[in-house]
Amino acid sequence: MLFDEHGFGERLRQFRLKNRLTQEALAEKIDTATSSISHLENGTHTPSLKTLIKLCNALDIGVDDLLADSLPVKSAHLDHDIAELLSDCTPSEKQMLKDIIITTKKTLRTHK
Repeated sequence: MLFDEHGFGERLRQFRLKNRLTQEALAEKIDTATSSISHLENGTHTPSLKTLIKLCNALDIGVDDLLADSLPVKSAHLDHDIAELLSDCTPSEKQMLKDIIITTKKTLRTHK
């Protein structure tokens, strides 16, 4: 299983900036070197579990916020999640969601 360090680093940078923190301030909050934050944001290092937890606590976010899209997701899990979301929808709601998905899919594919 591969880890997307660059995607992780970009999300870390976005959450740090959203919290109006410099790399130095975030490093101080989690008791690490500023260069460690820089390496993580640039995607040259992978965080330890301990560092990941400290980052999430300092940024007041969940681990999944930083890891989203960093790990490959199995298609079966997505299929199950989508089926579960649709399970309590009425037929008209399902039709509306289908139309939304078709439009979104076209948009995504034309803006790649």
